[in-house]
Amino acid sequence: MDSNLKCPVCGCEHVYPDGALWMCPECAHEWNPAETAAESSEASAEIRDANGNVLADGDSVTVIKDLKIKGSSMVVKGGTKVKNIRLSDGGDGHDIACKIPGIGAMNLKSEFVRKA
Repeated sequence: MDSNLKCPVCGCEHVYPDGALWMCPECAHEWNPAETAAESSEASAEIRDANGNVLADGDSVTVIKDLKIKGSSMVVKGGTKVKNIRLSDGGDGHDIACKIPGIGAMNLKSEFVRKA
């Protein structure tokens, strides 16, 4: 039995297999761990802005606070509108690739923008 598996509804650790499904004895919830893992990976693939709106390629966003540019004395001012963003898989948390007017191409974190 998989000792790390817990019920996704109540968190019970005393789950047991019943054919292809797993059962929880406390809340009687039945689930397939493979489907649960696929749903969680789809949900984590969404990139959301500071307000929780889902972002997509080509959206326009607004920067919500002043952002210092590392290695430069320039600042991206809060309220700057950025058009035509591209979503990228930045390993360091920078998941938006864009071109900011007056500054140039750069990467932003989605937690510092809101959908325009």
